[in-house]
Amino acid sequence: MNAKAAPHPGAMIKKNIVEAKGLNVTSTAKILNVGRQAMSALLNERADLSLEMALRIEKAFGISADLLAKMQLAYDMAQLRQTENNLGVKSYEG
Repeated sequence: MNAKAAPHPGAMIKKNIVEAKGLNVTSTAKILNVGRQAMSALLNERADLSLEMALRIEKAFGISADLLAKMQLAYDMAQLRQTENNLGVKSYEG
């Protein structure tokens, strides 16, 4: 699996919530009661989606926090898999 197979959750939130509802970073941040800078970082894929932010999005827009958290986990694992050969772990053959 590569990182493209698991998109950053911020991209989905930006497309399916912010843009689809005609919102902008500032208005979305106000709805979620978070800072504009934090919202911008998430939507522009410079920050991970925290569990708290996932719950805020669920409460405001009805998208499951569990689903959002799973999206973040899938993205994180895809990123990690790109460097897994650098871990220096040997297969156990006991």
